[in-house]
Amino acid sequence: MVGVNAKTETTLKARIPELARSRQLIVVTSDDWDAARARLERFERKGTIWTSLGPAIAVVVGRQGMAWGIGLHGSHPEDEEPVKAEGDGRAPAGVFALDKIFGYAKASEAGVATFPYMELTPSTEGVEDCASRYYNRVVDAATVRDKDWKSYESMLRPDNLYQWGVVVEHNWKAAPCSGSCIFLHIWRGAGLGTAGCTAMPHDQMESIVHWLDRLKMPLLVQMPAQTYESLRTKWRLPEAD
Repeated sequence: MVGVNAKTETTLKARIPELARSRQLIVVTSDDWDAARARLERFERKGTIWTSLGPAIAVVVGRQGMAWGIGLHGSHPEDEEPVKAEGDGRAPAGVFALDKIFGYAKASEAGVATFPYMELTPSTEGVEDCASRYYNRVVDAATVRDKDWKSYESMLRPDNLYQWGVVVEHNWKAAPCSGSCIFLHIWRGAGLGTAGCTAMPHDQMESIVHWLDRLKMPLLVQMPAQTYESLRTKWRLPEAD
């Protein structure tokens, strides 16, 4: 199996401390950089051993596939592999922390006890404007006095794709136009890629939000399967399905 090339090896971290501390892992792999269809597998670790919590499930990533994002894995490779940019229709590849769960239910009814939770309202917006000081953040627009964005996504969607979701800490320092508002959320349907998020069936998304435990420092690892296998030993990742 062909691995990542020499330039990739020099730009990605040799070790990721957050991976060494994590005890919950969501692993998403696809067949190649341009594939919208992917697989998701959950793992938990006791000691040094990662254990799969079940068979991989079908998910989708960006409609154009994946591209290296900005996360815990280091800088992106400067080679022929794609790099995430705003509006490119690609999901970010790499290793990412998770910020909070969101949903339509009130906090008292959501049943989320082990992870931060945000109830979505008509004024909850995901800011996509590269020039905004709130770029790449989900905010309550009703509470922002200096609203400076023109491009945003209303989070309380009529199609229920965000009935349950998780905010992914991609580009968390908000480098302009490097990709914003990346989530795990409910899909439109099998094989229908997203604008850049990772999406799955309703029941699987609901299961994940009730499984996540902040004390176990959960992380998202997603990339093409070939790249994942090349980095698995170095980063001490579990063997994915």
